[in-house]
Amino acid sequence: MPRASPRKRASVNYNEDEPQKSVASKAAAKVTSLAKKAVSKRKADSEEEPVARINGTKETKKRKTKAEKEEDAMPLAQRTVVATLQKGMHIGAHVSAAGGVQNAVTNALHIGANSFALFLKSQRKWDNPPLSDEAKDLFISACKHHGYNAAEHAVPHGSYLVNLAQPDPAKADQAYKGFLDDLKRCEALGIKLYNFHPGTTGGEPRAEAIGRIASQLNKAHKETATVITLLENMAGAGNVIGNSWEDLRDIIELVEDKARVGVCIDTCHAFAAGHDLRSPEAFSETMTAFNNIVGEKYLKAFHVNDSKAPFRSNRDLHANIGTGFLGLRAFHNLMNHAPSAGKPMMLETPIDRKDDKGKTVEDKQVWADEIKLLERLVGMDADSKEFIQLEEELWRRGEGERKRIQDQVDKKAEKDAKKGTRGKKKKGRASDEDSD
Repeated sequence: MPRASPRKRASVNYNEDEPQKSVASKAAAKVTSLAKKAVSKRKADSEEEPVARINGTKETKKRKTKAEKEEDAMPLAQRTVVATLQKGMHIGAHVSAAGGVQNAVTNALHIGANSFALFLKSQRKWDNPPLSDEAKDLFISACKHHGYNAAEHAVPHGSYLVNLAQPDPAKADQAYKGFLDDLKRCEALGIKLYNFHPGTTGGEPRAEAIGRIASQLNKAHKETATVITLLENMAGAGNVIGNSWEDLRDIIELVEDKARVGVCIDTCHAFAAGHDLRSPEAFSETMTAFNNIVGEKYLKAFHVNDSKAPFRSNRDLHANIGTGFLGLRAFHNLMNHAPSAGKPMMLETPIDRKDDKGKTVEDKQVWADEIKLLERLVGMDADSKEFIQLEEELWRRGEGERKRIQDQVDKKAEKDAKKGTRGKKKKGRASDEDSD
C-alpha cells in the first residue's frame, strides 16, 4: 500500500495553544494512558472491530510488552489539515473503542484520521453497562483537544443485533431499547450522526417491514433531541431492506421529522447491489439516481470500501482500496465529487495479516496508508502517469482474491441455473448472510 503522498501536505499541530489548554492536555494524557491499558486487555464483552466480524475469528490476545505498547501509541501518520486539500474530504476509519469510547479518539489520531466511526458499546450482546461520566468527559475533552468535531465527523455504527423491522413484539421491544440506548449515548457525547442497518423483513411483507422501521424511528426521535439516524444502504437481496434507493426513500417518507433522518452510503454495498461507481459516467448516473429517488439533502456520510465481489453480486465482502472490483477510479470519482466534501468518510477495509509466526494480527498501518491514498486522489489527474501506475499496481495486488471470489460467484450461478426456478426461490430466501 502506498505511503504518504509525494505531494507535501500540512499536518495538524497538536501543540497549538488553546483555551483551557492545561485541562484539556491533562484529559488527553489520561485518554492516552487508558488507551494503552486497553490494548493489552480487551475483555470478551468489549467492543469488537468490524474486521473481526467479517473474518469470523476471535483469538485470545496475550499481554503486550512495554515496547509493544509504546509502539502502539506512536502515530502511524500525521493528520492532514483538511483545508489544504482541494476539496475538504474528512477521511478516517472505523476504529476500536475497546476500554471506553474515549479510546476511539486516540485510535483515530493514531492513524491520521479526520473522521471516525466506532461502536458505543459491545455490538454482540444486548446488556451493556451504562456510559460512565468519566468516559463521557474524556471523550469530549479528547475531541476538543485534538480538534475533532464529534457532531460532524464521529459516526457511531449501530449494533448488528438490532433489527427495527422485527415483527415479534418482544423482540421488537428489545431491538428498540438497544437502539434508543445508543441514541442517548450519542447525545451525551455530543455526537449528531448515528449509522445503522435498516433491518430484514424476516419473510414478512416488505411494505409492512418498512413501516415498522419508520415507526421505531419516529418513537426514538421523540425520546431524543438532536441525533440524526442514518440508514445504511445494503448489499444483500431477498429479505434485506436497503439494497435499493427506493427502500431508503420509502422509509424516509414515513419518518415524521425529516431533519432527524439521513443516509450513509457504503460504496461496497452500493456496488454489490447494482449501483455502479467505476467510471465518471457511472458514478454520475448513480449519484443522480440517488438524488432523484432519495434526495441529495439526506446524504450525510460514506463508508469507503472496495469490493472483493463483482458487480451486482449481492455479496458484502470488503476489499482494500483499489484492489477490488470497484478499482481505484471509483474512489477518484468519490474524492473529487464536490457535494461529498465535508461529509465524514470512514474506511472499513480489511487490516488483518499474518505475522512471522503465522498468527493473524491487525495492521493499522493499512488504514493510515489508505487515508493518505484517498487524500492523494483529491485533485489528481486521472489521466496522469502517477494515477495510472498507482491504479495498475493496486489492481495487480488484488488479482488473486478477485479471481477466487469470481469463481465462487460463477459456480453459484451455474448451480442455480441447473436448479432453475427452485434455485431462484432459494436465493430469495437466503437473504441476510452477507450484510455487514
